[in-house]
Amino acid sequence: MSLKGEDGKIDWRKRKLERKEDRKKWKEMKLLKKLEKKKVQEVTEKHKQEEEQKKVKGRQYTLSVALPGSILNNAQSPELRTYLSGQIARACAIFSVDEIVVFDETGELSRSTEGEFTGVGKKGQGCVQMARILQYLECPQYLRKSFFPKHQDLQFAGLLNPLDSPHHMRIDEESEYREGVVLDRPSKPGKGSFVNCGLRKEVQIDRQLQPGLRVTVHLDRNQKPESRVWKGVVVSPHSPRTVAGLFWGYRVRLASCLSAVFAECPFKDGYDLSIGTSERGSSVDTLSLPSFRHALIVFGGLQGLEVSVDSDQSLEVTDPSVLFNMYLNTCPRQGSRTIRTEEAILISLSVLRPKINAAFGNPCES
Repeated sequence: MSLKGEDGKIDWRKRKLERKEDRKKWKEMKLLKKLEKKKVQEVTEKHKQEEEQKKVKGRQYTLSVALPGSILNNAQSPELRTYLSGQIARACAIFSVDEIVVFDETGELSRSTEGEFTGVGKKGQGCVQMARILQYLECPQYLRKSFFPKHQDLQFAGLLNPLDSPHHMRIDEESEYREGVVLDRPSKPGKGSFVNCGLRKEVQIDRQLQPGLRVTVHLDRNQKPESRVWKGVVVSPHSPRTVAGLFWGYRVRLASCLSAVFAECPFKDGYDLSIGTSERGSSVDTLSLPSFRHALIVFGGLQGLEVSVDSDQSLEVTDPSVLFNMYLNTCPRQGSRTIRTEEAILISLSVLRPKINAAFGNPCES
């Protein structure tokens, strides 16, 4: 655009308008850049908040419970033994216990749930039956046929109350995590295995795995309804707990004696808080718990933890209290001479729950 008029002189009016137009464009560009910068900051802040929420939402500590399998010997029939195991499973699920250790207080070796439970007169077999029933109840219903063939120990397990834990999903229930079993089905090269996650469609994961494995799958949020299969990624079984703060079932471990409960701990640095329970322990009422990463609560059998200590050849102590960081009476001034182990688990976890919450800066409501 020429600023000169017909007489060759500069048209200052035109120049003034042009400069005004340039300033207007510059202001618009500046405003756009400012808005774009603000938008980027908002997105960054949102991501930061989401990450912070994930950190707060997740639970980093674990809670383990140990008890002797010999308590099944006090039940007079297969139905009652099964029901007793179901009571323990329900109590541990209600209070989000991450690990149940079944130890043999007679000191005999029982490390696997393979084999048959042949009666209460056979030492050590109560541990195997209890562990098998606990594993069965923890497993989501749609996976049980894959992992639990028909077995004498489980003949009455179908009558037990379900745990109804968060990982026990219904077929149409939506969740970012699901448990599944890897199927024995071929897939294209470079594609992952197919998994049954209890959905109407199979899930294709991000890697090739051996058929028959139980896996935890993080499902893709942006699933296409018309796709033949869902997409998902295999994650650690601990991810639902540490990332989303979900209780994702418990693992079951067999220990040959009380000392093996500690010695065979699956965590790298062991249990940093161990609690023994006994009517001879200190009162729990005025107790406060320190923060911890992995806590273990140990319960005795019919005759208390003293029997477990006496029969354990690896231990050179006679007083059970020296084995633990804390030795507690979780029901002071009890009205009955005895508290059964399944009752002690419910009582102890109930009274310790607010103390655990307080130790992690999350005091429960009164």
